[in-house]
Amino acid sequence: MSATQATSAEQDTRTLTVLVYSDNVDTRTQVRMAVGRRPAVDVPRVEWLECATPAAVIEAMDAGRADLAVLDGEASPLGGMGLCRQLKSELFNCPPILVLTGRPQDSWLAAWSLADNAVSHPLDPAGVAEAVADLARRLQA
Repeated sequence: MSATQATSAEQDTRTLTVLVYSDNVDTRTQVRMAVGRRPAVDVPRVEWLECATPAAVIEAMDAGRADLAVLDGEASPLGGMGLCRQLKSELFNCPPILVLTGRPQDSWLAAWSLADNAVSHPLDPAGVAEAVADLARRLQA
């Protein structure tokens, strides 16, 4: 088996657990559909962990159950940007976080939240998939 075949076989067996948080089931579905089973050929397959409440996110992240997270900045009662800032401040080696902002002009809020990347609504499926793939690549480096 060549080195390329070994790398390909290794990527087929690994998985990437992606936590997606939103109080809106349609937003969670949009993210899952945009990313699909594998956001790019050079990253592992995705397993989803859906959370609808901030408490569920904090519990899952604290337990180390997610490799990366996608947090909806428009979620209620606690938006993803505030939750991101809390996680980045409180968790040692916090996994990478992608925040979904309400509009492109909110990128400064994403920076304030300490997010690793941001995508704005309306969600572009290719943009969401590429942002998740980028964060997954950072984990592999």
